[in-house]
Amino acid sequence: MRLGGALILGCLVAASAMPCAAFAASEDRSQSMFSSTAILGRGNGQMLLKADRIDYDLNTAVSTAVGDVEIDYNGRILLADRVVNDPNRDIVTASGHVVMMAPDGSVVFAEQVRLTDRMKDGAMESFAALFGQNGRFVAARATRIGGVRTVATKAVYTPCKICNKPGERTPDWDVKASRAVYDEIHHRIFYRDAVVELEGIPVFYTPIFENPDPTVKHASGVLVPDVGSKSTLGYFVKVPFYAAFSDSQDATFEPVITTFGGEQLLGEYRQRWDHGGMWLQASVADDPHAGATENLNQFYGSLLGAGTIPIDDVWHFGYTAQLTSYASYLQRYSISDADRLTNNLLLEGMDGRSRFAITGYFFQGLRTTDDNNLFPVVLPLIEYNYVPRQNLLGGDFRFDLTTIAISRDIGEDDQRLTGEARWRYPVILDDGELLTLQGDVRGDLYHTSNVNVLGQTGLPDSQYITRGAPYVALDWRWPFVSPGAWGMTGFVVEPIAQLIAAPYGDNPPGIPNETGYGVLPTGSPAADFQLDSTDIFNLDRLSSHDLVESGPSANVGVRSEALFPTGSVEFLLGQAYRLKPDPIFAPDSGYDGKTSDLVGSVGVNFRPHLSVSDRIDVDSSTGTLERNEADLDAVYGRSSLEIGYLKLPSEEVVTLGSSSREEAKVQALIGLWGNWLAYVGAQRDLVASHMISDQFGFGYDDECLGFSLSYERNFTEFRELPPSTSVIFRFTLKTSEVPVQHSGIFPQNLYSSTPL
Repeated sequence: MRLGGALILGCLVAASAMPCAAFAASEDRSQSMFSSTAILGRGNGQMLLKADRIDYDLNTAVSTAVGDVEIDYNGRILLADRVVNDPNRDIVTASGHVVMMAPDGSVVFAEQVRLTDRMKDGAMESFAALFGQNGRFVAARATRIGGVRTVATKAVYTPCKICNKPGERTPDWDVKASRAVYDEIHHRIFYRDAVVELEGIPVFYTPIFENPDPTVKHASGVLVPDVGSKSTLGYFVKVPFYAAFSDSQDATFEPVITTFGGEQLLGEYRQRWDHGGMWLQASVADDPHAGATENLNQFYGSLLGAGTIPIDDVWHFGYTAQLTSYASYLQRYSISDADRLTNNLLLEGMDGRSRFAITGYFFQGLRTTDDNNLFPVVLPLIEYNYVPRQNLLGGDFRFDLTTIAISRDIGEDDQRLTGEARWRYPVILDDGELLTLQGDVRGDLYHTSNVNVLGQTGLPDSQYITRGAPYVALDWRWPFVSPGAWGMTGFVVEPIAQLIAAPYGDNPPGIPNETGYGVLPTGSPAADFQLDSTDIFNLDRLSSHDLVESGPSANVGVRSEALFPTGSVEFLLGQAYRLKPDPIFAPDSGYDGKTSDLVGSVGVNFRPHLSVSDRIDVDSSTGTLERNEADLDAVYGRSSLEIGYLKLPSEEVVTLGSSSREEAKVQALIGLWGNWLAYVGAQRDLVASHMISDQFGFGYDDECLGFSLSYERNFTEFRELPPSTSVIFRFTLKTSEVPVQHSGIFPQNLYSSTPL
């Protein structure tokens, strides 16, 4: 009986009549098995047949399995109340609660299935299919063609979860069509005469429609449009098209049509590698209402992007692209709020702990006060950093060699060659004190030209300048660690002191001061330097290679940290001292005298729920709070809160070209009830007592459907652009099973558009 059952299984599943006929020649005219289980090795795997009863008719070669029939072949499972195989006519019929399961997890249900052509083609009555976890495809009748396509009539498809509770079985959205075709190879569903329903209400008709099934992560197609209005553009509609080339390559093409700002086309390409990635966004626009009089036809273009492209295990190529053909174009079309653009090309190689890089920079200023003829072009910047794998004389050694050439259309040009060697030797004493001795020697060779193009400086128009800048420093730290209390797992207090011995006069006359985007007059201070808690114990505080901190100095302070099972609280306080003032530090730097401001920071980190940071700068002579930067990030469920506060000293406001020296901002995403969300954001100038920007909106977002209506107001002017107001409606029908996290229906950050 086992042998007979195995041969019958071959007939049932593979529709092969020959083994059955060969077996039948030596048997009675009929065979029956009860409560049978049969296993047959066939092809690349085994077939398993289970049924309450199996009958085989030797006259007609018809096999019949009845009662809880289960057929399993290479992970493909067929369940039914009754299965009949007629090999002479190549027909397999399954009836009664038919279920067919594929290895990818898709499931097909039917009341009756009739399969032909070795089970590749067939017809199914009362058809239903389950894709992934939630996707459902049902039809009154379906026909399977070639084993790869299913044609359904009176079909309904939804990727949404359907609850079993009474009154909650209507999906968020579905598509009903008179005819639908499911392409199993490409995992796409094509419809004819389709109606899209939201919560069971018809909202959209289209003669043709298509979408991927929920198992597809990346699929090409037209995305749901964004519609809205902006005071500088009028009403607009964006119709994006998404192109998926592979799991690591995709692109988006987004035409934008406006009633006042003309037309725009934006395209973005993205690609990932194991050790890199890139994105590149290009756009063009034709605006018939440009200019201050709004009657000038203007053509715009922009290019944004960044990337790291691996060449081999050592070398890679990198770039940053930020270009625009018109100063206010990025802001006008809400592409970016940046007003200074930086472009660079990089070739970099890293071997062990050493590095070699060649970089070129190009800058573009968009502010009304910017003159791009004065902006530098850096080409090339060559850097070599050598860090041996082994210690040198028991300490850490590194050698840096840098050369740079800077030129301008108008203004000073200069070239620099710098060599610097550094050696650090740490020692831990028996009582836990940590002493670190550091020695550093640096040499520079400068060549300057066109020094007096913009006016007499009292310096030669072209000259060579040399400089040597050594120092020796001793860093002392003594951490005290105690067991935890009040829920803490540990508590650390660490006093810190540093002594630096360096000669005076390390900034001779004529050395160019390339700070920010332009050269400053000789002797000008480092305008971009601000002493704070991040660099109070940094022996090389200045980011610019041109200026060097000289003369003996000392840094003292304390660091403490409380450790908890789920996070930590950190505190740092420090101050710097000099024997006499150094002119390279500006009045707003916090270190223009012999004694620096008192700088400190507090950090509370209980991620992902709470993060708080605050950096302060207090004038030690007056007790005035000169600078304060505070940020709070809190997350609870689907709600999040971001609060920021910034206070700048008045001198720094002038230096940075800012219109405000004290401002606050808040951004909140609030989970209301169910999947409903509210959003609010605001930024305010506290000195001038006026708003900079605000935004609010509401929406709905779940794993299947998302939409929002938001209002945005920008109160600032940029060049010829007046303050603007925007109202935006976003809508999306989700087809892939992606977990819902923070909502994508609202902007991720109110205070910057496309990050640069």
